[in-house]
Amino acid sequence: MGLAQKQQTSPEPRLVGTVIPVGALRGEQSIGAGEFADLPAFGELCKNMGLGLIQLLPVNDTGYDSSPYSALSSCALHPLYLRLQDLPEAAAEDPSFTEKVEAQLGAFFRDEPRFPYHKLLRAKMELLRKLYEDHKEDIADKAKPGGPLASWIHENPWVKEYAVYRRLKEANGEKSWKEWESHRRLTTAELQALWEDPGLWGQHLFWVWMQEALDTQFRKAATALKALGIILEGDIPILMNEDSCDVWAHPEYFHKDLAAGAPPDMYSPSGQNWGFPIYNWQTQAKDGYGWWKNRLKVAEKYYRAYRIDHVLGFFRIWASRREDTSAILGRFVPAAPLGNKDLNGLGFDAGRIRWVSRPHIPTEEVWNSLRTGGLDAAALAAEAEQVFTQALDRIGEEDLWLFKEHIHGEKDIKALNLHSAAKDYLLASWHNRIFLEYAKGWYSPVWHYRNSRAYASLSKEEQQNLDALLEQNRQASERTWEKQGKRLLTMLKESSAMLPCAEDLGAVPDCVPWVLTKLKILGLRVIRWSRYWDKPGEPYLPLSEYPPLSVCTPAVHDSSTLREWWENEANQRQFAAFIGEPSLSSTYNPGTAKIILAKIAGAASQFRVFQIQDLLHLSPRWYAPDPARERINVPGTVDDFNWTYRLPASIKEIGEDQSLVRAVRELSEVAPAAKPPKGQKRKNQ
Repeated sequence: MGLAQKQQTSPEPRLVGTVIPVGALRGEQSIGAGEFADLPAFGELCKNMGLGLIQLLPVNDTGYDSSPYSALSSCALHPLYLRLQDLPEAAAEDPSFTEKVEAQLGAFFRDEPRFPYHKLLRAKMELLRKLYEDHKEDIADKAKPGGPLASWIHENPWVKEYAVYRRLKEANGEKSWKEWESHRRLTTAELQALWEDPGLWGQHLFWVWMQEALDTQFRKAATALKALGIILEGDIPILMNEDSCDVWAHPEYFHKDLAAGAPPDMYSPSGQNWGFPIYNWQTQAKDGYGWWKNRLKVAEKYYRAYRIDHVLGFFRIWASRREDTSAILGRFVPAAPLGNKDLNGLGFDAGRIRWVSRPHIPTEEVWNSLRTGGLDAAALAAEAEQVFTQALDRIGEEDLWLFKEHIHGEKDIKALNLHSAAKDYLLASWHNRIFLEYAKGWYSPVWHYRNSRAYASLSKEEQQNLDALLEQNRQASERTWEKQGKRLLTMLKESSAMLPCAEDLGAVPDCVPWVLTKLKILGLRVIRWSRYWDKPGEPYLPLSEYPPLSVCTPAVHDSSTLREWWENEANQRQFAAFIGEPSLSSTYNPGTAKIILAKIAGAASQFRVFQIQDLLHLSPRWYAPDPARERINVPGTVDDFNWTYRLPASIKEIGEDQSLVRAVRELSEVAPAAKPPKGQKRKNQ
């Protein structure tokens, strides 16, 4: 307790802020999607509202993937956020380049309620290409030794591999580098040779010129926000897309045989398999984590604070094999080892170890699974024969079967030419085990191992002994996680003056809060999920007891907005009692929003941060007919809706809504809620 009390301070003041994707901004000159140049105007609005922090979603180049968490580069900025009209080359165009942009983009994209990501990006890239071609000689002169573009390249050496990668990716029809016909693997010398190839220089220079322009515009916007006294907070995704120039150019920094994700929970019963490679921390340590330090150095040009995405991954990451599509059979990396010797200590011989680590399938269950498929007798027999032939090997004369040796994961099962009912059964059976043998003689417990056939077959004493072994192994893993998390986060903290804010949601190891507090890293408290989950009724954690070193928010980009949550998901009576407003209206309107947001603004957290959508609901003018249309992202779905949210009106028009401006300003003036006297019981506890 003493340590926590001493460390509960931060160099930044207590602030109310907002979260917004850059693409959501509607400036007077931006078309279709927001641009970096729109940030100063939005900053002016925020200042008038009394907001002291603007948090952005990631702004790195993601190519034609709209998810900002699927970057092609750890350093390169997204072309979508470049204001074409402000480029020096645009001023030299005749007729006016601004008129050309308006003619080719304005008529198609200006009034879209959400921006059509792919169409807009392609149209913008075409204009950029044309502008570059018209001025490539002048641009090339600036890139000569001593020129401003040459100096910028020298200060941003990452752009070399990025330009080579982007040129190759474009030449290969935007396919992943794993599908390229050549150049899938390059040495540092070979990459440098491509960069210096005179015949390719003009193509590489296009990407350099574009990135320098993005950097210039973003730095100018960040400087303007700083002058307004507003903290700009960035978002640094922990992981890199496998199809990125970083993984392509620096494969030694990644373990590509494993895919990162999250373990199963109430929202994702199969866990989350993001498909991104995990880090090879041992290799990165050899050069003092230079890759991460450079990433922070680039971010520090723009931000005063940054969100550490999935901070739990710095302690340990949930990793699945590439043969699986779900994350049910994932494991934490690193973790304390668990081997044959440990299982032998439980009295398990080789046969028992096979029983607990490999799915055993009864004959009758195969037949029963096919009977659900509505097959006649002849078809049923034929399909069963196919299952036993293609997928299973019998154990002696028993009515038990094992998966064939060539089946290594869910992808192999899905590829079988079998009835869908049989595939569904086999996929479920694939998970039915206590342990996954991830390497010969080494095991990790399956997340839902207590639901397995093998666990149910153990005696009560054997179950207790197994549970005790796994708890002992978990505690040993905790020590490993604490050591790694402390080392890596200390490295991040010491490498940058930016204030780190951790996204510490999910299955949180016991060591995480202690390490974050010791390092003065702000944690995240999402109101709807900050509860005493182990108590009857799952009461909310009192807002007055949120750690000062935390960021408090009612919603995040992957969740419903506060309005949608209130109308469709919340236990309204419980939440209303929790905030001391038992008569709160069941209809979400500006009055309801004002009460709820004011209560949240009174949380003890250093930063109280609201999605811009939640703030707009303080005025009746900005309510969408369907609250679901105001979401930024719906996890588990891939479509043109996600990541394309736009403000319902221009920044200027929203700023003219004085009732909204006053209502938001009042939130910044809310004092932190007082803690009740010691020993006094709170409602819902």
